Amino acid sequence: MLAGARLLLLVGSAAAFVARGPAPLSPHAPAAARSGAVLAKKKAEEEGLYSDTVSLPQTSFSQRAMAATREPELQQFWSEKRVYERLCETNPGEPFTLHDGPPYANGDLHIGHALNKVLKDVINKYQLLRGRKARFVPGWDCHGLPIELKVLQSMKSKERQALTPIDLRKKAAAFARDTVDKQRASFQRWGVWADWSAPYLTLQPEYEAAQLGVFGAMFLQGHIYRGRKPVHWSPSSRTALAEAELEYPEGHTSQSIYVAFDAESVSESLAPYGPEGLRIAIWTTTPWTIPANLAVAVNANLDYSVVAAPQSAGGGRLLVATELVGSLTSKLGLGEGEALEVVATLKGSELVGTTYTHPLAGRSSMVVEGGDYITTESGTGLVHTAPGHGQEDYQTGLKYGLELLSPVDDAGRFTDEAGDGLAGLNVLGDGNTAVIEKLKTSGNLLSVDPYQHKYPYDWRTKKPTIFRATSQWFASVDGFRDGALAAIGETEWLPAVGERRITAMTQSRSDWCISRQRTWGVPIPVFYDRQTDEPLLNEETLSHVQRLVAEHGTDVWWTSTEAELLPEPYASDAGRWRKGTDTMDVWFDSGSSWASVAEAREGLRYPADLYLEGSDQHRGWFQSSLLTSVASRGQAPYKAVLTHGFVLDEKGFKMSKSLGNVVDPKLITDGGKNLKAQPAYGADVLRLWVASSNYAADVCIGDSIIKQTFEAYRKMRNTARFLLGNLHDFDPAVDAVPLADLPELDVYVLGLLD
Repeated sequence: MLAGARLLLLVGSAAAFVARGPAPLSPHAPAAARSGAVLAKKKAEEEGLYSDTVSLPQTSFSQRAMAATREPELQQFWSEKRVYERLCETNPGEPFTLHDGPPYANGDLHIGHALNKVLKDVINKYQLLRGRKARFVPGWDCHGLPIELKVLQSMKSKERQALTPIDLRKKAAAFARDTVDKQRASFQRWGVWADWSAPYLTLQPEYEAAQLGVFGAMFLQGHIYRGRKPVHWSPSSRTALAEAELEYPEGHTSQSIYVAFDAESVSESLAPYGPEGLRIAIWTTTPWTIPANLAVAVNANLDYSVVAAPQSAGGGRLLVATELVGSLTSKLGLGEGEALEVVATLKGSELVGTTYTHPLAGRSSMVVEGGDYITTESGTGLVHTAPGHGQEDYQTGLKYGLELLSPVDDAGRFTDEAGDGLAGLNVLGDGNTAVIEKLKTSGNLLSVDPYQHKYPYDWRTKKPTIFRATSQWFASVDGFRDGALAAIGETEWLPAVGERRITAMTQSRSDWCISRQRTWGVPIPVFYDRQTDEPLLNEETLSHVQRLVAEHGTDVWWTSTEAELLPEPYASDAGRWRKGTDTMDVWFDSGSSWASVAEAREGLRYPADLYLEGSDQHRGWFQSSLLTSVASRGQAPYKAVLTHGFVLDEKGFKMSKSLGNVVDPKLITDGGKNLKAQPAYGADVLRLWVASSNYAADVCIGDSIIKQTFEAYRKMRNTARFLLGNLHDFDPAVDAVPLADLPELDVYVLGLLD
């Protein structure tokens, strides 16, 4: 404002002088005078006739940014002068800890990383300007299957066959560290300030030891146990998966089937209608689970009907939920004039105790009471129950003491338990088809119907998963669910909808399967009795392994014998024990970061002031961090949580290589091969796009949006250049005006800017 007023004063004076001009030379002046005047005029024009009377802007701040050259020079200047470090050391205010959620170290950075890291950097620099010590420790998630796959894909078949677990781990670690170096350089190019020389990596020995400490604290408090129950299993990865490792792509179609089980004996209420000729109608979208069927569940409060079926539907009588009689009729493809005729209606509770014959195995099973998960939204209202292949089925099986039958191996193939002609078949392929054919041959198949629905896929391999009972290690969320919900209520959520999302997810969360059948990860530090398979895990063994890991890293688990890994007195009897081979879920890895970073590093504090990630992390990192912290420390690891949306293309579509709409942040900052078509806009334009976006919702980006952002950046740069140019001769010691002597308008504007 002051510079602008001063500029107007200068321009006004010069304009008046130019308008008035010098006195004209008389035509009657002597020739010599006229000649001298001409020479003087020429000289004055050469030197600038009014150079002493006009104050023009002067600045070395160029109109062109030359970002590809100047920005790295500026970043090098920051580094050499230790600008960030000195502010963190000398600022007088309290520490401010924004704890970094670790990106995965398995590829190049994308535009979503740019949105995330620049937002964090803006907040940290704001806190530094406020005088707080905003130390920022960047992190990377370095374990898990994606890195294993990258390593294996880079090797030939013979090399993979000869690969030992420790060799794979060393190659995976080298790959992760190389990726970290590449990603770190990109983050620095974006102008992000952080402890780049001392990041946290989940493969560091001190980090792994802290993670084992969290695991140990949870185990000793009774929150971790070993059990056999159905879990999400990825046949393509051959490992169990957590809910956060699943995705539900659109367009999945299953072959759903309607099947009639022949009644063997009936309850008292059903006696007038069977068992002769009575069949129990069930529906399933997973025909491959039929060999594992051990019960049919009903909702005690629903109405069920006995209906007479025409000969085209097998004749006899069918048992189906009353509200679904019409739906079943349409699925059976009955002829003109044919229908399912209701003979009797009973409550679900009156059906319990009825038995039926398994159509493939021939065994006798029972109709049992299920729960509220049984509805009349689809199917028949009578739920095919296989305790080894479903969560609700498992709970119902526990209630009735049913066997945990799961005739499927690690690769997703039927085992011999599945029955004749099925062993070795893939349950998601020819095994599924074979079951349908067997049901058709036996006369129990009523209908086959393609059914499009959401189905869980492995987020890494992009292939379907199954529910399968296996022996795993679990965190019992029920033991600390109330504490987690209380901690959620004590946390500030930005935007507020985040609290509702994570609350709902935590309320409905089942036990967390934390074990994985992989090599590249942090081992579950357990030993098993070679005879009984009973686990050995206690405070002494945990502490001993934790000390070894802190010194040598988790490779020690693979390079050492049981005698070296066990403390006394167990080491003396080491032949009795074998070390486990499971590793921890990578969400447990990253979810323990508060313990090795915020809680352990100097200059940081726990709970952290802020966690900031994408909105998908309510079921991911936000939740895993919450659960580990509450279970082991009794509090949330954060005081506030801020979420941002996803990055979409200009039309609002999800970015995809197949669509060709992916925006590479490197092209924005450094340009492409053809700089005319893909100019180097620089990190400032990328950062301005982030700063000007409504990050609380999904954010769009594309060529036109970047060009608009660049135009806004040019206006800002030229405005700054104009102001700097007009301040070139401003000397505060001489030209500064005391606040009390300023015009009211200037005082008002300064108040707005303060």
